[in-house]
Amino acid sequence: MTTATHPDLSSWLKDAHSALASVDALYNEALASVRARVTKDGKLSNELIEIDQHAAHGLSWFATYLQGLREMIHYAERLSAEGAYGETEDLLTRLGFAEFLAQVFGGIPMSQGEIIRLADFGLAPAAVAARRIPEVDALIASGATTANRARLAELIDHHGAAETIGASGLDETLEAIRSEMRRFASDNVTPFAQEWHAKNEYIPLEVIGGLAELGVFGLTIPEEFGGSGMGKIAMCVVSEELSRAYIGVGSLGTRSEIAGELILVGGTKEQKQKYLPRIASGEILPTAVFTEPNNGSDLAGLRTRATRDGDVYKVVGNKTWITHPVRADVMTLLVRTNPNEKGYKGLSMLLAEKPRGTDENPFPAKGMTGGEIEVLGYRGMKEFEIGFDNFEVPAANLLGGAEGNGFKQLMETFESARIQTAARALGVAQCALDLGLRYAKERIQFGKPLFSFPRVFDKIVSMAVEIHIARQITYFAARAKDEGKRCDLEAGMAKLLGARVAWAAADNALQIHGGNGFALEYPVSRVLCDARILNIFEGAAEIQAQVIARRLLEG
Repeated sequence: MTTATHPDLSSWLKDAHSALASVDALYNEALASVRARVTKDGKLSNELIEIDQHAAHGLSWFATYLQGLREMIHYAERLSAEGAYGETEDLLTRLGFAEFLAQVFGGIPMSQGEIIRLADFGLAPAAVAARRIPEVDALIASGATTANRARLAELIDHHGAAETIGASGLDETLEAIRSEMRRFASDNVTPFAQEWHAKNEYIPLEVIGGLAELGVFGLTIPEEFGGSGMGKIAMCVVSEELSRAYIGVGSLGTRSEIAGELILVGGTKEQKQKYLPRIASGEILPTAVFTEPNNGSDLAGLRTRATRDGDVYKVVGNKTWITHPVRADVMTLLVRTNPNEKGYKGLSMLLAEKPRGTDENPFPAKGMTGGEIEVLGYRGMKEFEIGFDNFEVPAANLLGGAEGNGFKQLMETFESARIQTAARALGVAQCALDLGLRYAKERIQFGKPLFSFPRVFDKIVSMAVEIHIARQITYFAARAKDEGKRCDLEAGMAKLLGARVAWAAADNALQIHGGNGFALEYPVSRVLCDARILNIFEGAAEIQAQVIARRLLEG
């Protein structure tokens, strides 16, 4: 971070607030237009929303961009007040704000080939023109300049890839946690990640033990249960830094985070006392067992049955895309306990214990079998299909002690899960930036480093700017969660944008590598594969957009 504050920040902030107000009004006009199109007889129509899905999902992206603009202003105001807003932070913010404004009026990319434009919402050119006030054009013209990109590239060049580009806006305690995680990852993960990926090997138990010693598995578990009692922002920092080294290691903590929160919000006193301290210490490793072969995101159609037989439930059915199940000790297992209750109401959550397996005997538990799903990336924990044939779970391990609450319990953890996924996406994107920057500075072409060429350093600058915006939205969602506020919209937006940013960063980093990026020996090839999953798990981008859109339209 450079210490010189941009001399006309107050003028920029004044224009930015005006532009934000204009975009906010434009968004509300788009929302009203789409709402009118998908309303029938005074109620939202699922059929009409599906027919008009492009515009409905586009609202999700428009709202995400609006939140991004807000967070850029908040970031500039907050850091300026703290005396921490320097030239690097200023350029990141000006470039990001200008780019988001330009895309709002020119077209927001929902994916590589899908652009949402204001006309798609039914907005007439005159209505759009009325909201494109002079401040909007001034901010775009003064922000997205060749000179600004070149100067930020120069600062990045001097800065290097050792630290995060631009101040995060977090306090000293959180930055100390970041540094601790970075040191651990640099020593124990980064040098070996490519080999683990290439050989499809498990992350060594010694690394898992090191994470346990650092308190990663108990980070957000209350102190009374042996955890650190920290908030979701701390969880974001840890997930981001570990995923920056290897997404598999960053995701190990998510297993414990999901299980810990499920038990914390839905478990009985006895279940909390039994499991939370052991999860926090790393004594037991959990895994989430939710998805089924023919359902994917449609949990209402879940078929795996758990039938009460005396003091046990007998589980029959199939699950798929289960991460790290072989070495897990307990499964948070979503089942249907009431076959007569269709949809979500018949679902329950079981805390299903199992012995750890090995490659030779992955599932030594009676009534449980499975086969590995070989994957492009997101390795290190391994994915499995699992079959249950009268697999027994003690009735005392029904989460919360009452049937029919499984879906509700799961929904209570989705905000945290999506915030955490956004943080992992930040880590993957930052890793891509690190690799692309290092290669661009080391690779000599036509007598000078690749980084000297504008088309190359522009890619690096774009990565840095997009990561900066996605990071602030993610931290905003985490802060809201820590304050006890409902933040499903913000969490969804963070995940939606973070996943797109990670994929774009990985793609750009590979492009910078040229042919070498296509070689398996270069880590950027791994990062490309790892980045691709982020738009799929914890709610595919389309499902995520649908959920956000529904909430926006409901008002």
